Amino acid sequence: MAEMGSKGVTAGKIASNVQKKLTRAQEKVLQKLGKADETKDEQFEQCVQNFNKQLTEGTRLQKDLRTYLASVKAMHEASKKLNECLQEVYEPDWPGRDEANKIAENNDLLWMDYHQKLVDQALLTMDTYLGQFPDIKSRIAKRGRKLVDYDSARHHYESLQTAKKKDEAKIAKAEEELIKAQKVFEEMNVDLQEELPSLWNSRVGFYVNTFQSIAGLEENFHKEMSKLNQNLNDVLVSLEKQHGSNTFTVKAQPSDNAPAKGNKSPSPPDGSPAATPEIRVNHEPEPAGGATPGATLPKSPSQPAEASEVAGGTQPAAGAQEPGETAASEAASSSLPAVVVETFPATVNGTVEGSSGAGRLDLPPGFMFKVQAQHDYTATDTDELQLKAGDVVLVIPFQNPEEQDEGWLMGVKESDWNQHKELEKCRGVFPENFTERVP
Repeated sequence: MAEMGSKGVTAGKIASNVQKKLTRAQEKVLQKLGKADETKDEQFEQCVQNFNKQLTEGTRLQKDLRTYLASVKAMHEASKKLNECLQEVYEPDWPGRDEANKIAENNDLLWMDYHQKLVDQALLTMDTYLGQFPDIKSRIAKRGRKLVDYDSARHHYESLQTAKKKDEAKIAKAEEELIKAQKVFEEMNVDLQEELPSLWNSRVGFYVNTFQSIAGLEENFHKEMSKLNQNLNDVLVSLEKQHGSNTFTVKAQPSDNAPAKGNKSPSPPDGSPAATPEIRVNHEPEPAGGATPGATLPKSPSQPAEASEVAGGTQPAAGAQEPGETAASEAASSSLPAVVVETFPATVNGTVEGSSGAGRLDLPPGFMFKVQAQHDYTATDTDELQLKAGDVVLVIPFQNPEEQDEGWLMGVKESDWNQHKELEKCRGVFPENFTERVP
């Protein structure tokens, strides 16, 4: 019997809840259709809007804080891997090995401490702060339902009072239900009217404390990390000093607007000759009377006075031949054309060996030789020359020979030099294989 009674109570409660839902739904429909008035509280509605905004901001802050903590953890793992790599490459006989290992350990502990303090002082506080919102949100929704019950009871009581045939018993019961619904609604409404503004105002202090905690923790973390990095730097400086003879100079990488010339390989258009030493075959007729013992072969106009390459070797000076070689020389000179390889002044460490142009007033200082552009070249950097086919360039040495890249020359266009006579403004580098040497 008790069980049946329990079931009866449960069934009655369910029926009551269903009836309440139907009554509320009917009341909402009437209010939307304008057939029933609705109790409005603009001040409370503003509090609800502030509450929803505060909840949205807090939820976003919590999400971003979790993302920040995930990033800190990822940085910790990356730093740990980097320190493990340092420990592996740090050879046992290198000085400062123990110090480097200790720094790596402290680095790991510092990251762990930083992450844990962020969790304790920021994330957990954030979770506590947001923990109060679900309950208040539920109470706001319940208040809304009780307000509909109150409006429904009020309308029912008013309809009974205005009926032509009044039933005092029903009116009394409706009044009792109205008073009860009003009491329940007002109790909830008063509590929320006090809590919501207080909760809204608390956001300022909470945001200040949260971001102050994060900023302070990050500041202390970077201070301690800076000390560890300085200690590691000191250890590595000591290692460098003791192994200075084994160090290698690391040159700075060129910036995007000044790429290394060695990385560029400008190629002339198809079918153009490369800038290689020129070998010319001289088919000039023999001098009258034939070759005489000790006579030298004729030179091309561009051949330097001090040397000429003949048939792959150096022609001995007159009178320097061995007695038995005179006849062979005469025979060779009478039967073969003279093969002359043009040579140009040699450059050693940026200086010209045997160059007679270095002291000429009409040529730039250090002038070595001339070249003529065989193809157009568009400069890709501020230190390059813009060339048109036919331009004559006066080649000069680099101020710092180490800056010269393979396949590139330094020079000034002859037209610019004749016009300005200013080396600093006119000189530039250009690809050698776009040009050809001229006498």
